[in-house]
Amino acid sequence: VHCHRRATDASGIVKSMDDLIEYFEEMKLPGKLRIALACCLNMCGAVHCSDIAILGIHAPPKIDHSKLNKMCEPSVSASCPTSAIRPKSVGGNPSVEVLEEMC
Repeated sequence: VHCHRRATDASGIVKSMDDLIEYFEEMKLPGKLRIALACCLNMCGAVHCSDIAILGIHAPPKIDHSKLNKMCEPSVSASCPTSAIRPKSVGGNPSVEVLEEMC
């Protein structure tokens, strides 16, 4: 991956599209169809020229504090490259907070 600001991970979506390749190669679909994937609004995948476009958008992560206690909170914080995820105590339990302006 050459993009450092991507909004989605394309590998799962592209793998799903690869499973459909036989329909495109063997002309099993009724008409010409172009599907494209872009991981952000820069549109490297030329989604604006396609019949079906899959486009990732940036959105701040949502935190489910009830499930976070089953995860390793320091690892979750360390996984953020911009340090937008920080440790926080919620209801006396260890959790995290997300600084949306840093996402």
